[in-house]
Amino acid sequence: MNLTEKQGDAVVKYARAVIKGHFSKEKPKVPEILKDVFTENRGVFVTLDTYPDHKLRGCIGYPEPILPLGKAVEDSALSAALRDPRFQRVREDELDNIVVEVSVLTKPELIKVNNPKEYPKQVKIGRDGLIVQGGWSRGLLLPQVPVEWKWDAEEFLSQTCVKAGLTPDTWLAKETKIYSFQAQIFAEETPGGKVVEKFLTE
Repeated sequence: MNLTEKQGDAVVKYARAVIKGHFSKEKPKVPEILKDVFTENRGVFVTLDTYPDHKLRGCIGYPEPILPLGKAVEDSALSAALRDPRFQRVREDELDNIVVEVSVLTKPELIKVNNPKEYPKQVKIGRDGLIVQGGWSRGLLLPQVPVEWKWDAEEFLSQTCVKAGLTPDTWLAKETKIYSFQAQIFAEETPGGKVVEKFLTE
């Protein structure tokens, strides 16, 4: 079930409140409008970008619906701010220069093809996120990533392989598994400001 515009607004504000609460030692209350949806198991990612230059500052989440959405949002928000191994921990004085984005995911589905060369035709830029699994390696890129980088489907597949620590052409191997998922994306326009739903395709 999709989140409403008001729920999307509330979930982004809640994610910010969770991060602020880490510094103030005050746990935010769950808004009434989110209490029902927060009990549903959903995949989610929380992304932090610097403002106004929009450089990635942290992004962590749960690809699979293994936790109630509320718990997944809390953990992902804190992890994006404090535990992303690519970045230093976010400082409290940085929060006024960071925008928060929350992506609520559908369950990943295996893309089935007879020949790996058919994968690009099964991937729609702006709609799909991808997970590539090769052996023990696994990598994920959200639907907004290829739009931001202006990749076509082949480049998106290759870059997801790279994210998994694999060679770019691993998606052409028959034993490689590729999953797609979709996302509802809600983001602040300015730090702590208006929240909008991002639509990646017309």
